[in-house]
Amino acid sequence: MDANELLKKVRKIEIKTKGLSQNIFAGEYHSAFKGRGMTFSEVREYQYGDDIRDIDWNVTARQNHPYVKVYEEERELTVMLLVDVSGSRYFGAMGEDKRQMIAEIAATIAFSAIQNNDKIGVIFFSDKIEKFIPPKKGRRHILFIIRELLDFSPEQQGTDIAEALRYMTDALKKRCTTFVISDFIDGHDFYKALSIANNKHDVTAIQVYDKRDAQLPDVGLMRVVDLETGNDRWVNTSSGKVRKTFNRWWYERQQKMVETFNRCRVQHASIATDEDFVKALMSLFKKRELR
Repeated sequence: MDANELLKKVRKIEIKTKGLSQNIFAGEYHSAFKGRGMTFSEVREYQYGDDIRDIDWNVTARQNHPYVKVYEEERELTVMLLVDVSGSRYFGAMGEDKRQMIAEIAATIAFSAIQNNDKIGVIFFSDKIEKFIPPKKGRRHILFIIRELLDFSPEQQGTDIAEALRYMTDALKKRCTTFVISDFIDGHDFYKALSIANNKHDVTAIQVYDKRDAQLPDVGLMRVVDLETGNDRWVNTSSGKVRKTFNRWWYERQQKMVETFNRCRVQHASIATDEDFVKALMSLFKKRELR
């Protein structure tokens, strides 16, 4: 991708996702992802309905009138995006490819974070840690992240979510809010790593998939290629038995994934590339508010 084309794509995503985060997600994000506690803000005169436990007795005695301490939420969070950059992200048959949707979702979360004065960082992973971008604030930092989301070239093509979670758990000493964004097509078991990560941090999982990941079309003999291994084979998609076996594989894999999230108490959403990710994120944020 040349520099001009990349700049246009970055700008297009900025306009779309910044608008979403400002107009739709700002309140939901703030409510769903809480700060670390309450900190003292100021002292003001007592008003009807104030909690008497907040009365500042020293100031009250000096002023001969009741005053209360006012607290505000200690808002600043550290937000980490764990972004899958394996070969399967390039697949897109029913809508835009997964890479594009992953970039838009990540950018929306990033803009929502900086509007709430939170820091944002990224870990790109395949079956190894490809790149670590330390958490920072600011528009320039977000634009750098978007450029990397669109144009980053990994050294490997496989997927190892457990490795990414272990790295994040070791690298970040303070508790952070973490989004794992992936298609979760991974042959490794990531239950233990996810459980440990969510005990230390606040982990949310977002699956981005293509509906052709889940169901083969009936189009006769078709050559299929594994984008992560490069292996290919011919498949007779006209065979009902073949399509049924493929559907069962997808269903069982999804069931295992959801079971893992539930056992680890991790909130999650699954979004197809031809669907509106806005509704899915809104629903996810609202579920977090009700926890």
